[in-house]
Amino acid sequence: MMLAASETYAMAEPNGTTRLGMLTPSSNSVLEPATAHLLAGCAQVSAHFSRFRVTQIGLSQAALGQFDPEPILMAAELLADARVAAILWNGTSGAWLGFDADERLRDAIEDRTGCPASPAALAFRDLFRARGYRRIGLVTPYTGDVQRQIQANWEAAGLDCAAERHCGLSENFAFATVGPEAIAQMVRAVAAEGVDAVAIVCTNLAGAALAPALEAELGVPVLDSVAVTLWKGLDLAGCTHADLAARGRVFAEARP
Repeated sequence: MMLAASETYAMAEPNGTTRLGMLTPSSNSVLEPATAHLLAGCAQVSAHFSRFRVTQIGLSQAALGQFDPEPILMAAELLADARVAAILWNGTSGAWLGFDADERLRDAIEDRTGCPASPAALAFRDLFRARGYRRIGLVTPYTGDVQRQIQANWEAAGLDCAAERHCGLSENFAFATVGPEAIAQMVRAVAAEGVDAVAIVCTNLAGAALAPALEAELGVPVLDSVAVTLWKGLDLAGCTHADLAARGRVFAEARP
């Protein structure tokens, strides 16, 4: 029997713990430990993961085909078995596929599982709108053609992403090998161009732990994909951000 979202949420907390479901690219090795780091000390929220195959990021037919909805929906159904309060697609494919693709995916996950849902790219858009960020410094590990597609999609949504840096990589597993200093240098470079916020767009790029120190250094929000997706999940589940305030401005700033 399909559960309504409210029923799913009510059943998710028998012992006062809210479970969040995370859909994870199969070759991602950053997302799970980064989420655990963010949630350390937050005993009332736990994260649970379901994978589907993603190994290459690009604009070829084969690369785009990895994001056909059915495997994603099957993984979401497995998460729903754990009676999670919300399901997050913790991958940024909607950044280059388009916000409309993520809206369709969100709706399909909600229809299939009865759980409130959000992909990462929609979480970024919601956060930008809530905080009034328009000029975005875009940091990714992707190739130039993927980066340009993200810029075009985000600019069509009213976001100025002229300040950008990218690594030129296409193998998803390799994104996790980009070191902290390389990530920090890209963040510093886009921040120097004058932005409202920096977005580290890729859940397999290890930016979440760097954000608080970079924010203190640069004076602008540094919004990592894993952190932004968790922020959205907490909102969907009706949870407070207060316990995560030290993890970055995405959590420290008050809800609008």
